[in-house]
Amino acid sequence: MARILVYTSPARGHLFPMMALMLELTARGHEVSVRTLASDVDLVRDHGVAAAAVDPRVEAIAGDDWKTTNPREALKSAVRMFTERAQFDGEDLRAAIAQEKPDALVVDVNSWGAMTEAEAWGGPWAALFPYPMPLDSVDAPPFGPGLRPARSVLGRARDKLLRPVIVGTMEKIMTPGMNELRAARGLAPLRGVNDLFGAPPLTLYTTAEPFEYHRRDLPANVLMVGPLEWEPPSPPPAWLADVEAPLVLVTTSTDYQADTALVRTALEALADSDVHVVATLPSDDPATLAVPTNAHVERFVPHSVVLDRAVCAITHGGMGGTQKALARGVPVIAVPFGRDQSEVARRVEVAGAGVRLPARRLRADRLAEAVRVARSRAEGARRIATAYRSAGGAPAAADAVESRLLRVAPTSRA
Repeated sequence: MARILVYTSPARGHLFPMMALMLELTARGHEVSVRTLASDVDLVRDHGVAAAAVDPRVEAIAGDDWKTTNPREALKSAVRMFTERAQFDGEDLRAAIAQEKPDALVVDVNSWGAMTEAEAWGGPWAALFPYPMPLDSVDAPPFGPGLRPARSVLGRARDKLLRPVIVGTMEKIMTPGMNELRAARGLAPLRGVNDLFGAPPLTLYTTAEPFEYHRRDLPANVLMVGPLEWEPPSPPPAWLADVEAPLVLVTTSTDYQADTALVRTALEALADSDVHVVATLPSDDPATLAVPTNAHVERFVPHSVVLDRAVCAITHGGMGGTQKALARGVPVIAVPFGRDQSEVARRVEVAGAGVRLPARRLRADRLAEAVRVARSRAEGARRIATAYRSAGGAPAAADAVESRLLRVAPTSRA
């Protein structure tokens, strides 16, 4: 069996999908180790995977994209953060490779320096892509603002005009620093985002059509495997068994982005309704909110036990929470606050699996109406759930690691 080294950016929203893959590979007999955020090293070790913290200088570079409501400015902020982290995460992966002597690597796509190091290493490696893909495509609009896919000559002209403005801005921030790192490792310079994200021999894309837009020009190295779902095992809260009303789950980001307003508005919007609201607020203090009798607000509740009884989910547009709901056939109201969330929210709308409500329009009456509409779109959510199951999830991703990277026949769980 193989030694597989995994490298993640310091974000639980990226570690948890990677955990699903790591546990699948471990169950097949492979020796897996990971570098990840310091606060979750013990959690990973408790599940039988060797773990160490990423270089603290990587974690010290925190995102501040939540400070703006302008999607373009938020994207620029995120690109700066990943470029700054790249100065350290490449060195960090190089040291980990020297220590672990792996047969293959799996690298979080947000660790740009580590991706560069994996490419320079020269061995078999894969990238994990847990959010909408920003690669250029004739079938997808420029990444960032959450535009509808073009279906006409006018729409395609829009994309042609906007792509240099949106993607070009990102590339101007990204390429100088990244090309310095690449030159130091003997690699050709990047011309743009397509070169960065097209470099991995294998990209495990954690979604599936029809939630993702169909792309005739999808690169051959990209494999859609559906969501890789994992959450820390935890018993359901005792109070949940006493709740008889249909549930509505409200999720906010695990990384702070000032989205507490989503929970506050949901509590107001649904206070007099026939549902029970269960909201999670991991990056803020639930005690700051006035909670009506038909609601509970916690820092953490296992989403899976709520979604099994939910009639809809209200999310901040994070890919993980949104797809976790859709994987169970639960329709979604996506209220994007930044990052990739406008792209996720638009996909919810285009797939007919829920409602997109921009954060700037967030108001109790509008959210209540969005819940009513979303509940009528359960069939669209069930269609997405079927597609996700067909994509294969963690077993399909592990099969690809074995067959495409390790060049062995896929093995079943031990």
